[in-house]
Amino acid sequence: MELVDLTLIWAFIIGFGVIMYVLMDGFDLGVGILFPFAPSEEDRDTMMNSVAPVWDGNETWLVLGGAGLLGAFPLVYSILLPALYIGVFLMLSGLIFRGIAFEFRFKARTSRYLWNWAFAGGSTLAAFAQGIVVGTYIQGYETANGVFVGGALDWLTPFTVLTGLGLLAGYALLGSTWLIMKTEGRLQEWAYRISLPLLATVLVVFGIISVWTPFIDDMVRDRWFSNLSIIWVLPALTLLCAFQIFRSVRHRFEGMPFVATMGLFITAYLGLIVSRWPYLVPPDYTLWDAASAYNSQLFLLLGLLVVIPFVLVYTAWTYWVFRGKVRAGEGYH
Repeated sequence: MELVDLTLIWAFIIGFGVIMYVLMDGFDLGVGILFPFAPSEEDRDTMMNSVAPVWDGNETWLVLGGAGLLGAFPLVYSILLPALYIGVFLMLSGLIFRGIAFEFRFKARTSRYLWNWAFAGGSTLAAFAQGIVVGTYIQGYETANGVFVGGALDWLTPFTVLTGLGLLAGYALLGSTWLIMKTEGRLQEWAYRISLPLLATVLVVFGIISVWTPFIDDMVRDRWFSNLSIIWVLPALTLLCAFQIFRSVRHRFEGMPFVATMGLFITAYLGLIVSRWPYLVPPDYTLWDAASAYNSQLFLLLGLLVVIPFVLVYTAWTYWVFRGKVRAGEGYH
């Protein structure tokens, strides 16, 4: 007997896993995106050391979200993967190169510059591919009878390229504010200098995306403009977070820029959910259309309720152990 709607519970769990991944892996992808522009090789060492203790644990949320999506909403996989084969392959390739660079760069001498580019290139490629996925989700998929019937390059449009660039800039902003919080001296000053131009870039790109989106989807336009309602508090909160980033960087606060940038991502993410709710595979399939059987959801949920507390405790403990500033010559490795 179905006593509760497990589909909604699973939607919350997967949504939580996605935003946790975006926030926690976003800043170390951002550090990689900024890597080629660092003032010196010593600063690159410090940048990598600032994320070395936590980067692999952060990606746990990607695995959790992907596995939960497969178990709870199998229709998504049958449509999303054929639609995004190339984009997903590029993202995973970037994450692989980036992960390998973490291990080899610290030990390399003559080839260190190659691992620098592997780390920066892998981070940039993974972030851009994730933005492509977001853009494809916004613009929708061409489906028929639960099957993707579009072309292999439907994911590559001017709109998805723009969302890819927007996420690149957003992750770079997360990375720069992370460095403000975790470093000091010359590297911290450099992070302060680049944060406001990155914020301006993020706001411009997000603004263009916000104006463009209603023109590619009637449902989104109706959701936001046919009945002006409480959902408009989300753009207001986004602008408030942006103002707080500007203010805290100008006043040389250390922790607040990073916290406000996370708030910026959360409000933008909630805006995306509100725009598409309850469609999991827009424009045709809702959460309930894509959901697996109730018993399957319940079986997976019982296991996940055991795993998630361990992941949360481990994550919190790791960040607590490696709290504080990362200084030149010090590091996890």
